[in-house]
Amino acid sequence: MEIETVIGDAAYSEKENIKYSKTNNIKLVAKLNPSITQGNRKKEDEFNFNKDAGMYVCKAGHMAIRKARQGKKGQGRNQTDTYHFDIEKCKRCLFKDGCYKEGAKNKTYSVSIKSNEHTEQANFQESDYFKGKSKERYKIEAKNSELKHRHGYDVASSSGLIGMELQGAMAIFSVNLKRILKLME
Repeated sequence: MEIETVIGDAAYSEKENIKYSKTNNIKLVAKLNPSITQGNRKKEDEFNFNKDAGMYVCKAGHMAIRKARQGKKGQGRNQTDTYHFDIEKCKRCLFKDGCYKEGAKNKTYSVSIKSNEHTEQANFQESDYFKGKSKERYKIEAKNSELKHRHGYDVASSSGLIGMELQGAMAIFSVNLKRILKLME
């Protein structure tokens, strides 16, 4: 059987699945988690990125003095850019409440970097092909719901893997048989 496209929800868009689909020439129609596409920055409203300097600026207007990249490429976790701020300015800052902790030796702000796989998937997510296929996902969800609620596939009726496999096969067989009978009418 030749598989061209896999349609799933955001749970299927993890990095390992993206790599697997790419190496096997399979199109993965699964939206990326919003924390990957939009970022998961803490205190977003307190720090702004200055494009000219390539550094973050706090809400008091103090620019980071140094940037360091954390993590290694290809280790399964995304790298982060950590921006270091001048602690002497933080000690005298008007906005230090909730930002600077008394006695702290440094002040940093970190932003995670998207991997190449996530960037490519985000670009694919904007294509017409992706949008068209993701509109068909509701059919899969409806069928899963029917299996769970009308045919008892939500809870195992026996213990053991063989019993679960048999229950799954019987539920799917009965749903397929119903569909065949409906199409024959």
